[in-house]
Amino acid sequence: MKQIFEPRTVALIGASRDELSVGHGIIKNLIYGGVFKTQYNIPFKGKTYLVNPNAKSILGLKCYPSILNIKSRIDLAIIAVPASFVPSIVKDCIKKKVKGIIVISAGFSETGPKGRKLQEQILKDVTKANIPLIGPNCLGIINTKHINASFAPSTPPQGHIGFITQSGALADSIIDWAIEKNYGFSKIISVGNSASKDVSDFISYLAKDKDTKSITIYLEALNNGKKFMQAVKKCKKPIVILKGGKTDFGKEAITTHTGTLAGSYKVYNAAFKQLGITIVEDIESLFLYAKLLSEFKKIKNNIAIITNGGGCGVVTADLCSAEGINLAKLSPSTLQKLDASGKMHPAYSRSNPLDIIGDALSIRYKTALDCVLSQKNISAAIVIQTLQTMTDPVENAKVIVKLKKKYPKKPIIALFMGGKFTKAGKHYLEIYNIPVFEFPNKAVKALKALIK
Repeated sequence: MKQIFEPRTVALIGASRDELSVGHGIIKNLIYGGVFKTQYNIPFKGKTYLVNPNAKSILGLKCYPSILNIKSRIDLAIIAVPASFVPSIVKDCIKKKVKGIIVISAGFSETGPKGRKLQEQILKDVTKANIPLIGPNCLGIINTKHINASFAPSTPPQGHIGFITQSGALADSIIDWAIEKNYGFSKIISVGNSASKDVSDFISYLAKDKDTKSITIYLEALNNGKKFMQAVKKCKKPIVILKGGKTDFGKEAITTHTGTLAGSYKVYNAAFKQLGITIVEDIESLFLYAKLLSEFKKIKNNIAIITNGGGCGVVTADLCSAEGINLAKLSPSTLQKLDASGKMHPAYSRSNPLDIIGDALSIRYKTALDCVLSQKNISAAIVIQTLQTMTDPVENAKVIVKLKKKYPKKPIIALFMGGKFTKAGKHYLEIYNIPVFEFPNKAVKALKALIK
């Protein structure tokens, strides 16, 4: 797999002068690291060769009529041509002795018998030649430290989340979201129809990848359940899965999407639970959980809630109870510290949830959170902010960031309830990789993913 994710030379077959084409977008990603300019784009530092028999050059790069006309050794071949041409180009890639192939092109098993036959042909050839192939019908791959070998519009921030997806379009949207929210990725892998290499292969790859600390998967169907289970069992990193195709409508859509059969969701769900995989129900949770799991080890079930709104504390406590999360009792020494600080309101709750009253300024948040996290048996905290006239979301966010540095092994989940006037505080937290939520249900579920 190294030649696919860390190639020194790349050949793009299907390079195009049409600025709106896939073949042109991939050129820009190789040269600039993204079609849309962002601070995270990483241009490919190796050598890029373009193959287009009808062009002399594109964006300053020479074009070759065939990959066989390129004298240099090619590590990775990217194919973005109509499906009917792909089998012959794959044969040329085999003759050229490339080390890996990505087939972007659609028009294979997802389209019916004719496309399935084309897919079987290329699979037979690459299997015989022992060349790993990603796709067909995929977005491509991104190694955020090395190469954007895809037609995604840009490269996400560098980080420790590995993302395997059976939907390339989903990856496109996630990249844009990650840039805004400062979510860091190590690798993004769009598997497409998985003719050769599938989800299980990439779990095994990411399990050994030093830059990946948690693995997220958008899964529609598996071709080989036993292989998947073996890969997960060998993987020592946390895995979070969003399963598509739970309903009959979803299953039908999967068949036309990747040409696979979805199977029973109940069977998948039972297998995931048996394997210790974290299961989520929506896209946002997929990455929020992965972010937590990439930063923290599993924690003991002793949590504290700090809130400036009694009702929000009650609702969050109820949700914690429903999820089996234990609210730790505040110790006499913790209460003594709070009382002695001189920063607490006379009517503060002296219990967990710790209600620090609606007029709490950032100094009271700092005192409360510091005292609570200093209690040895408390392993994490949910900090709730409701917007009052004296509330300063940015200052409260700064308090959380400072105390995260002081207590690096104790996760802090921020629950900043509100919209427009809490936005700046939420953004500050996102810059410093603090998980922040608007509603308590998702905050509680995210925390549950961390508990042993």
